[in-house]
Amino acid sequence: MDGWNKLQSSLSGLNLGQSANKFAKGFNSSVQATRERLGQVAPDEITELPQEYKDLEARVDALRQAHLALFKVTKVYENESYDYTNQIQESIAELSTTIGHGITNFAATNLKGTNLPTPSPVAPQVSQHKTLPHALGRAATNAAAALQRTPGGDEDKLGKALTVYADVFDNIASARVEQDESILTQYLRPWQTTLSTSINVAMKARQAVRVSRLELDAAKQTLKTTSPVKQEQARLDVENAEDDLVQKTEVAITLMKTVLENPEPLRNLNELVKAQLLYFAAAAEALSSAQGEIEELSVAAEGEYRKSRDH
Repeated sequence: MDGWNKLQSSLSGLNLGQSANKFAKGFNSSVQATRERLGQVAPDEITELPQEYKDLEARVDALRQAHLALFKVTKVYENESYDYTNQIQESIAELSTTIGHGITNFAATNLKGTNLPTPSPVAPQVSQHKTLPHALGRAATNAAAALQRTPGGDEDKLGKALTVYADVFDNIASARVEQDESILTQYLRPWQTTLSTSINVAMKARQAVRVSRLELDAAKQTLKTTSPVKQEQARLDVENAEDDLVQKTEVAITLMKTVLENPEPLRNLNELVKAQLLYFAAAAEALSSAQGEIEELSVAAEGEYRKSRDH
């Protein structure tokens, strides 16, 4: 410990200009932090911060954790395929098709006027949404078409039911896209902005308080161990450090209060719930209507089946 104190006193006594002074203060703060971490500083030698400050620290930490917890999950809305894992295979197939179209069109353009066979240009494949509602709608449409292409397929009740199902999921898919866009613009991006700006600014202000407190306690340690000749300067350093800590603490308290009083997170959360409500309500209404039609077809098919078995 004597070695630490001597080194601190030596660095504090250096007069190499502002840069050297900053270096000495930074080094002394690091030494102080290390000694505290190792339990070499008595609790009563660590400057106590105001209770208001400590309470605000706890509340801001909780607010930050709340933001991070919800953001970690809702971040999936940045990628529309969050509910449809099969999109990976579809994307690979689309990429292969796109490359094939590109090669065909390149050949169609560059082989003109040569003796080689020139392929006809092909239109690029239209990009499709990779969501579960879109995929269900496409699958039902294809399934209905397959049934209806067969003889008597126009009267096929399963084909009719699949057509109803496909139409419903086309509507649900549109509502899903609207939901995701609303969540991105009205909730997710503002929520992330709060994390990266106001909360982050408050966290930086707290770090400034921590550094200032370490500098003050390091200056107090230096005052205890410095020679009588340097006592006056060491006392002045302590007073300056105290003023700096008071100022930085007041700034941090103001910033933390501003963060905690900000109504934006509540407004953002309300927008998230509202977007989800509109989507699920639209989906429920559409499915309710479709289920009634499909149930009628199901009852009719079951009646015809039983009637045929009776004869």
